[in-house]
Amino acid sequence: MKKTCTTSVLGLCYFVVIGNGVEFGASTPTATSVHSVLEEQPYRTAYHFQPPKNWMNVLILIHVPVVWHVLLVKTANDESADPNGPMYYNGIYHLFYQHNPYGPLWGNMTWAHSISYDLINWVHLDHALNPIDPFDINGCWSGSTTILPGGKPAILYTGKDTENHEVQNLAVPKNLSDPLLIEWVKSAHNPIMTPVNGIDPCFYRDPTTAWQGPNKRWRVIVGSQTDGHGTAILYTSEDFVNWTRSESPLHSSNRTGMWECPDFYPVSVEGNGRGIEPKYVLKASFNHQDHYVIGHYDPKTDIYVVNTDFMDSALQLRYDYGKFYASKTFLDSGKKRRVLWAWIEETDSEYDDIEKGWSGLQV
Repeated sequence: MKKTCTTSVLGLCYFVVIGNGVEFGASTPTATSVHSVLEEQPYRTAYHFQPPKNWMNVLILIHVPVVWHVLLVKTANDESADPNGPMYYNGIYHLFYQHNPYGPLWGNMTWAHSISYDLINWVHLDHALNPIDPFDINGCWSGSTTILPGGKPAILYTGKDTENHEVQNLAVPKNLSDPLLIEWVKSAHNPIMTPVNGIDPCFYRDPTTAWQGPNKRWRVIVGSQTDGHGTAILYTSEDFVNWTRSESPLHSSNRTGMWECPDFYPVSVEGNGRGIEPKYVLKASFNHQDHYVIGHYDPKTDIYVVNTDFMDSALQLRYDYGKFYASKTFLDSGKKRRVLWAWIEETDSEYDDIEKGWSGLQV
C-alpha cells in the first residue's frame, strides 16, 4: 500500500511512516526481493510492516503534527503506550504486537517482537512473551511499556489465566546488556493486579504506560467497565510490583460501554499569552472507534476534569472517523515527537485469510 495522506482528528494531514512487507535482515531489501514477494502474493504490502506469516493484530503508525504539542518534560517517565508497548530505547525502535504463531486466524496470542533503526526497515526477533504460565495460559494480551529509573524497561500486559479471567502481569528484560532486548522474564509476583471488589474478570485489560506523581508513586490505568459503563481504573504503586486500586477511577462515563486500550498522556496548548498550559488526553476504544477527551489533571490528587466528556458533543472527538481502533501512543525521545499507533482491521473472510496464510498489516 502506498504512502497516503489521511485526514486527522483536527482536519490536518499526517503521513504513515512505518513499514515493510517481508522479513528483512539488518540491511534494506532490494527491489528484486520485494518484487518477487508481490508476484507470489500481490495483496501483501511492499512497504508497510507485516510479520512473515500468520495473524497479527493490525496496527498503523503515524506521526501526528497537529496543533497539540507533546510535553517533553517527562513527568510520566513516558517512553511508550500502546496495546503492545512500542518504545524507543537506546537508539532502537521496538515494536511488540499480538501474533498467532500457528495460523492466520485470531488465537494463541503471543507478543511478537521486531526492531528498527528508522521505522522503515524491520528485523523480526523471537517472541517476547508466550502464553505458557498459569496467569497467561489463555493468551498474552495487550499492554504497554514503561522506562523505570535507571533506564530499565518494563512491560505491563494483560494475561488470560487458567479460569479465563483477565489479570495484569509484569515482565522485564533478561539481560539489559543485550542491545536488542530479545529475552524477557515474567515476574515471580504475577499476577500483580487482579479483578476483585466488583470488577468483571472478563472486562479488565490493556494497562497503559505508567507515570509518577509528585510523591514518586507510580500510576497506571486499566480499561474496564462499571455497571456496563466505561471506566479507567486507577492503580498506584511504590515499587512497580505491589499495586493498590484507588478509591475512584481516573475517569468514567455512563454513556459508553467497556473501554479497551486506554491511553493517557500530556500535551500542551499554546497561544494564550502565558506560555505552555499543560493538558492531558484520555483516549478510550469502544464501539469500534477511538474516542478521546481533553482535560486538566492534578497529579497531586489524581483528579481529572475534562472539557467535554465522551459522546457529549456533536463532534464526538475521535482520532479518525474511518476504521481506526485500539490505538496507543509512544514518545519518540530521539526525534521529540509523539507517535500514534492504531489497529486497522481487514475485511477479508476467514477463508481468504487461510488461503493467504496471513492476516494483518501496518498501513
